[in-house]
Formats: sequence, structure tokens, C-alpha cells
Amino acid sequence: MAVFNPTTDPRAFRDALGAYATGVTIVTVPGADGPTGITANSFASVSLDPPLVLWSPAKSSKRFNDFSGAPHFAIHVLDAHQQDICDAFTRDKHAFDGLDWQTGDNDVPLINGCLARFECTRDAEHDAGDHMIIVGRVTGASVRDGLPLLFQGGRFVAIKG
Repeated sequence: MAVFNPTTDPRAFRDALGAYATGVTIVTVPGADGPTGITANSFASVSLDPPLVLWSPAKSSKRFNDFSGAPHFAIHVLDAHQQDICDAFTRDKHAFDGLDWQTGDNDVPLINGCLARFECTRDAEHDAGDHMIIVGRVTGASVRDGLPLLFQGGRFVAIKG
């Protein structure tokens, strides 16, 4: 195992973080120029009581201002077979064409067919270096059986079911 200083070797730090497999999500908000989404793997549960989740957009993202300060948003956990949705939102914040989606409460775009979905009201935002931690109070959730889309070491990986 290589030992390194994350301050002086950020590439090694990034590689070490990449060793941890994460689920892949799409976060959506109503935008001034239409429904907006972003691919994110920085999603975590925070609390059961009250029901809180978080995600962390990069401040350097061209979409950061679409999400920071948004009062309502939805987090969609992608199924293993939904990599195309992930890829589409990585390229285009308006990648809703051809998707099965609807407008939910507070005009938040909701993508149907995902493994899980969390409809949220912003509870808090915390500055966190080059990212912002956005905490959402879950006001509605849905889930179905399936296997998640995972990302690890710079590539998509699968769980054998």
C-alpha cells in the first residue's frame, strides 16, 4: 500500500478516493431555461429522523449555480441498466428528451424508472473546500427492486446478482 500526503499529491489522493465504489445519481431542479439535471456520485444518507440526505456539487461545475440555493430538488439513484442516462446528463444539463419523466411538486423534474428517488426541500448548505454540501429534507421517496449503477476507479462496475 502506497503512503502519500494528499496535500502534495492530489492525483494519488483522487486515486485513493476512487477505490471506493459509489452509486450514481442524477440530481434535478426546475431551471430558468427548463428542467435541469446533473450526474453526481457524492450522495449519502444523513438522518432518518428527520429524513435527510446530502450531495455535493463541485463549485467549478458550469451547473453549480443551477443547484446551489435551489429550494427544491430530486435525487435519482440509477439502476445498473441506466448508464445511458448518466452519460446524457454528464454531457447536457437538459438531457430530458426521450426520457420518461414528469413534473413533480414545486416543478421539480422527476425521472421515472430509477432504482430510487428522493424528493427534497433544501435544509442546509455548507461550504466544503472546492465543493458545496447540500442537505435535503426528504419530502417524498420511492424505491423498486434492482441493482445499482456503480462507479469505481474511473469506470462503471457491476454487482453480479
